[in-house]
Amino acid sequence: MTRQKTFETKKKVEEKAILIGLITPDSPKKYSEPLAELASLANTAGAEVLGCVTQNRPKPHAASYLGQGKLEQVKSMAEKQGANLIICDDDLLPTQSKNIEKITGRRVVDRTELILHIFATNSKTSEAKLQVELAQLKYFMPKLKRLWQHLDRYEGGIGTRGPGEKQIESDKRIIKKKIGDLAQCIKKIEERKSREVAERANKFLTVALIGYTNAGKSTLMNLITNADVLVEDKLFSTLDTRTRLWNIEGRKILLSDTVGFIEKLPHALVASFRATLEEARQADLLLHVVDSSHPDAAQQVEVVNKVLEEIGLQEKPILLVLNKTDLVKDNVDFSHLRILYPEHVAMSAKKGINLLELEKKVLYLLESQMVDLNLTLPMSEGKWLSWFEEYTRILEKTWDEKNIYYKIRLTQANADWLMATLGNGEK
Repeated sequence: MTRQKTFETKKKVEEKAILIGLITPDSPKKYSEPLAELASLANTAGAEVLGCVTQNRPKPHAASYLGQGKLEQVKSMAEKQGANLIICDDDLLPTQSKNIEKITGRRVVDRTELILHIFATNSKTSEAKLQVELAQLKYFMPKLKRLWQHLDRYEGGIGTRGPGEKQIESDKRIIKKKIGDLAQCIKKIEERKSREVAERANKFLTVALIGYTNAGKSTLMNLITNADVLVEDKLFSTLDTRTRLWNIEGRKILLSDTVGFIEKLPHALVASFRATLEEARQADLLLHVVDSSHPDAAQQVEVVNKVLEEIGLQEKPILLVLNKTDLVKDNVDFSHLRILYPEHVAMSAKKGINLLELEKKVLYLLESQMVDLNLTLPMSEGKWLSWFEEYTRILEKTWDEKNIYYKIRLTQANADWLMATLGNGEK
């Protein structure tokens, strides 16, 4: 994988990779193939996977991640298969990367570096690019010395000593300043985004699509809103939040598609993409989309739930959407999934199966959060009628010579906002 922007190499090659990983006592027991997800990430990044090597260890080898003998096996496989890259399923210390490269004679990329590359490649908006660049700089700065040595070797400078300690310290100062500048920029974006999302939430019911990457969120959004969102069978094909209008039985709902989650999602990326996740934070309802045909579907649900907890969204109303039912091959696993998560809607976004059930369930869950509000407005404030018709459900409307009396149904957040704006109202 070629470095993005600051860390881009001068020379591009066709990537042929050997994947390496550990199986520890803490590894998820339900994974069908330990390195299957890493292989998907590698393919998304444009690398051809030629082989996989795993080792059972209680913890990573402090100096080389895998043991010496296992790395010799990796070297032998790489030589036979013609691989030029080693991709590790975990984050590596600089010493570990250096020793793996030394033993195998191949470049080494760890999991976070791989994901950062994919994010950098897929980011389209200036906002997403800033977020990725910040995450990259935070990740690479502690590894700056190894990175310089790595680039020198890759560019043909055999035997060179790199830029020297003074140059590295100078680069660190430059990167620290850049990190500070980017953080300030992103903070302003977060504040603006929060205001924009909150303003929309004061008018519309809001729903956000969340879920493991490649679960079919964009396909579902296209089905619901005819949004024509790009759909690819790749991980992280959606990085920039998209919001479209969803009309259910005359109710206008804003639907947002957000970045997918993944096992061991880099913390730097979670922090950098906080503004992107603002749509989910402000939503009245989260639709947790699951690829029910995936052999590790239950594990993926737990990964998403863990990330939601980390970013403080675990208490949000959530509806599980078991997607891709048309691709389910193991009915036993699927039945187990449905029993494990009884509150769900099973459907196929690609085939349009069970969309009506989803819409009914969404409307029910949204309305269960709503409150009835009694308002008294003078005749001169009749302009509010169009707002009520657009954004609430009018239950009653009466009037006399001086006032108009409304009973409307709306979300708790909208009710609080309206009472504060108008200075009256009774629930």
